[in-house]
Amino acid sequence: LINSCSFVCIIQATTQTKPFPDPLSLLTRNPTTLLASRCYSHGKQETDEEFDARWVTYFNKPDIDAWELRKGMNTLIGYDLVPEPKILEAALRACRRLNDLASAIRILEAVKDKAGPHKDIYPYVIQELRPTLNELGISTPEELGIDKI
Repeated sequence: LINSCSFVCIIQATTQTKPFPDPLSLLTRNPTTLLASRCYSHGKQETDEEFDARWVTYFNKPDIDAWELRKGMNTLIGYDLVPEPKILEAALRACRRLNDLASAIRILEAVKDKAGPHKDIYPYVIQELRPTLNELGISTPEELGIDKI
């Protein structure tokens, strides 16, 4: 698979007399050398603090709508990490501004799923979010009994 930043050059080891040789014949008749080169970004790496701040700012937008909330959570959950409690707090507050209890509970379920086999992560996140959950009137999936379904 070749992406836009990759290229593959096939260099023929012998000379060809045809101006446009058949690509299949190049690979089957003649010895070839396959060279691959990748372009890597040399841009600035985002620190953990900058990453967290970017997502907190995203969810703290006063005019965030339900689609943006779902899109942001989908993107965030797609990363190979469990979001920090401060990011989740901002997302839960966005759910409250949108009056979307279902999304708030789905966020907590997604965090539990992302924690996977690491049984100490989810209780830690809930412990850190407990004041916010109480303030916003959001119950955890365990408190609602939907974790047993």
